[in-house]
Amino acid sequence: MKTWSEMRAFPLAIRLLLVNQLGVNIGFYLLIPYLATHLGQDLGMSAAVVGIVLGVRNLSQQGLFILGGSAADRLGARGVIIAGCALRTVGFALFALGDGLPVLLAASVLSGLAGALFNPAVRAYLAAEAGDRKAEAFALFNIFATTGALVGPLIGSALLLVDFRASALTAAAIFALLTAAQAAVLPGREVPASKGSVLGDWREVLANRAFLAFSLAMVGMFTMENQLYLLLPDGARRATGWDGAAGVVFLVGTLANLTLQMRITRSLKERGSRARWVAVGLALMGAAFVPPMLVAGAPAAGGGGAGRAALALVPVLAGALLLYVGVMIAQPFVMELIPEFGRAELTGTYFGIFYVVSGIAAAVGNTVVGWTMDAGGHGAAAWLPWACCLAFGLLSAAGVGWLHRLRALPVRAVAATA
Repeated sequence: MKTWSEMRAFPLAIRLLLVNQLGVNIGFYLLIPYLATHLGQDLGMSAAVVGIVLGVRNLSQQGLFILGGSAADRLGARGVIIAGCALRTVGFALFALGDGLPVLLAASVLSGLAGALFNPAVRAYLAAEAGDRKAEAFALFNIFATTGALVGPLIGSALLLVDFRASALTAAAIFALLTAAQAAVLPGREVPASKGSVLGDWREVLANRAFLAFSLAMVGMFTMENQLYLLLPDGARRATGWDGAAGVVFLVGTLANLTLQMRITRSLKERGSRARWVAVGLALMGAAFVPPMLVAGAPAAGGGGAGRAALALVPVLAGALLLYVGVMIAQPFVMELIPEFGRAELTGTYFGIFYVVSGIAAAVGNTVVGWTMDAGGHGAAAWLPWACCLAFGLLSAAGVGWLHRLRALPVRAVAATA
């Protein structure tokens, strides 16, 4: 109830963007997690070709965030959001309609470009509309995104009982509905005339050393968040011997997010600097990998009945819960800080470059985690990837703390508390 009352307190535009993010994540996660299986098993493509198709989609999105951010600043976030949703409609429909490599590559490029357009544009629009309630708006955004990431795979699993094309067409239909909703309801906003070139905007943002340092410090947050889809599900399966254990991890996290996110953000907003809570959240995210690390390498509980399997899952669930809480603490304040590093006219560009820098850095971080998973498995050091993620969390928290001590981060007045 608290979530819905908070949502109703915001203007229509923000409420629509929250529902939009729910739909975006449902449409994305009902399709993309199953794409590799479709390409490899249904279409008989080699692992190398599958990697190319998936890599093109990821590169199209991560590498072009800067274009989406600049487009939002110069053309208006509303139009860029609509264009992004429309492009993803076409991209996902192509996955359903084409089996040839050229068509699949085109689908990957279009779906990736779509994300590069609407992701920074949505955040820029949200930041502009929320005013001094950015933290609460981004906290709600996190709730709707997390819920969509849980619901999407459940719908996708059901649709796969028909076939992959049913999943792709359903995802395309969701994005078509979102496109129509944004076009019909999302208010337009006057865009100030640009005073310089796009390249000049990029140079201005890239010259902001404090912003770049902060973006690099966030490598830990993005790397650790991604372990909700890699290391933690793998740990749950290994601990229990049950493939469905990964779903329990997502369920626990989503329920925690729904019940705690707004309480956490509202409680912390007036109790200290944002940098302090970002650092605390990052440290807690790192600490989340300690409980699974302590039992890593223990024999799977698959043969000991449901009770033993449930007990074996507890450390992984404890870690997942701590990780979600850490994200709930840090992420709204991270999103609130980004627009304040520079001019309001460059909010989209700041979000775009933030996601390019942190996305590339996080890709490197995920590669390191994957390597430690392989090395730990081969060398009977199952604790190694968990320790690696702990190190990422502590280093990122220390980085933010260092920037805060240098007074390099934007500061706003905070009300005193008794």
